Amino acid sequence: MQGSKRAERIGVVGLGYVGLPVALGFARRYPTVGFDISVGRVEALKRREDRTREATAEELAESSLILTSDPEDLRGCTFIVVAVPTPIDSHRRPDLTPVESASRTVGRVLGKGAVVVYESTVYPGVTEEICGPILEKESGLRRGVDFFLGYSPERINPGDKEHRLDTIVKVVSGEDAETLDRVAAAYSAIVSAGVHRAPTIKVAEAAKVIENTQRDINIALMNELAVIFERLNIETRDVLAAAGTKWNFLRFSPGLVGGHCIGVDPYYLTARAEQAGYYPQVILAGRRINDDMGRYVAQRVCKAMNLGGTLAKGANIGVLGLTFKENVPDLRNSKVPDIITELREYGATVTVSDPQATSEEARHEYGLDLVDAEGLRGLDALVLAVSHREYLAEGTAALCARVKPGGVVFDVKSCLDRSQVPAGLRYLSL
Repeated sequence: MQGSKRAERIGVVGLGYVGLPVALGFARRYPTVGFDISVGRVEALKRREDRTREATAEELAESSLILTSDPEDLRGCTFIVVAVPTPIDSHRRPDLTPVESASRTVGRVLGKGAVVVYESTVYPGVTEEICGPILEKESGLRRGVDFFLGYSPERINPGDKEHRLDTIVKVVSGEDAETLDRVAAAYSAIVSAGVHRAPTIKVAEAAKVIENTQRDINIALMNELAVIFERLNIETRDVLAAAGTKWNFLRFSPGLVGGHCIGVDPYYLTARAEQAGYYPQVILAGRRINDDMGRYVAQRVCKAMNLGGTLAKGANIGVLGLTFKENVPDLRNSKVPDIITELREYGATVTVSDPQATSEEARHEYGLDLVDAEGLRGLDALVLAVSHREYLAEGTAALCARVKPGGVVFDVKSCLDRSQVPAGLRYLSL
């Protein structure tokens, strides 16, 4: 196999949703060191506990992956992958702090001849124009002579057991032909779906950032249609079911757009476009629509309660689900807190439950206390915000039984069976 032509020693920096599967994948073929700055994260993985649930205890037990929080253990690695978060700040501008810090860490242990491949989502130019100079400064080595850069965008989909690292075509790139061959060979050894060779690092960076931008814009269209159809008293899911019978209709649905990818990546592209003197319109319009959906859901709940004779002020409202998507524990950049904040601003008492998330993280991220779902009874309104498997298993009738007669049920993902909603309840959805 092509990947066996070079005896690489792999280092992976960042052991989160992206880095851990990559590290485990490489460890099946190469000597591999997995590094994370969080001592707690490393110790948990050594105990075979993965809070992201991307790896099982058995996979961790069987792996030869060396886990460490000491950057010195990366010394001697010939192929280093950087897979750290790239968030946005409070002004929705790219926050490159994690990737810059990781570059400094790598630079201090970088050896001659090594390749450094970035998987973190960035705008075109970050790898070569920002990360490269940091590596040079910290290592004292010359890029393109003593060490080499590559970029291979992550395509991890948290909670997805079908589309995994080895089953998704991997885009690879390198700063020159020889580096590209080396990056392609390493990833080809662990990705059965094969690799796609991008002609430049900037092309690979741009490809990643537009993947999620495209989804963001399409979901924004669905959300705008949901707002329109609500005013026309038409069920959005019925319209989409009818339109979906056409062979080339793209199947997207309305909903909350959170997480660390779709709700973030477009801001990386627009920031770089503005640096180039172009001010995006369609992309930012889509972002505005999606960022406003939490507030929109809350306002519809309050309006429906008022029409039923229940004031939002003092109402008892339950919210099911807090994570950014179904069946994952990740709370980062969830848009459910937007619903909660808006409901509370109307004076409602809001109680939140989520079987996938931890109370500690909910409190740390949003100052929210989670309760057991069984405690959500006698509600004036219920918002099914995230369609976790636990809620779907409970069934529509049982979920609706939590709400008082005359109350409101808002089904954000349109996943409940409308025929099972008891008469007297007001059922709403996007």
